[in-house]
Amino acid sequence: MSPNGRSRTSRRRDDRGQARRLSRPAGRGCLYFQTLDGNYNEDSLIDFIRDLRRHFCGEQVILLWDGLPSHRSRMMTRFLAEQRHWLEVRRLPAYAPELNPAEGLWSNLKSQELAHRCETHVQMVTIAARQGANRVRSQRSLLLGFLRHTGLPL
Repeated sequence: MSPNGRSRTSRRRDDRGQARRLSRPAGRGCLYFQTLDGNYNEDSLIDFIRDLRRHFCGEQVILLWDGLPSHRSRMMTRFLAEQRHWLEVRRLPAYAPELNPAEGLWSNLKSQELAHRCETHVQMVTIAARQGANRVRSQRSLLLGFLRHTGLPL
């Protein structure tokens, strides 16, 4: 757990590659869940980070990020440098999904709300995923368990 009791995670792709999402479990039992048709890019990631800043009103935030190219772009590097007074970015090693708490969230959703689905529209999968996120959001111990399972010393 981080000194301020919060952690952040980022994007993963669904099994069909048609939607991506960002999620963030927090020490106070919150989960922010966003889906986007298509792919995240620098602009949409910056918008998400701005939303986090507005929500936390300048509180310190730790963001866990994997190796998505948009996370490492020049534009993103410049933007993140301007956010250092409230945002700390910790990069996860390549090919280490076991260190990403969002993987625990997606595993849980896939065994519940997303299990045994054969949808023809990605919007139906998105609705089911949001319902699952709402279920998980209400279970603080489950959220924190995703973070503890990684073994990361935050």
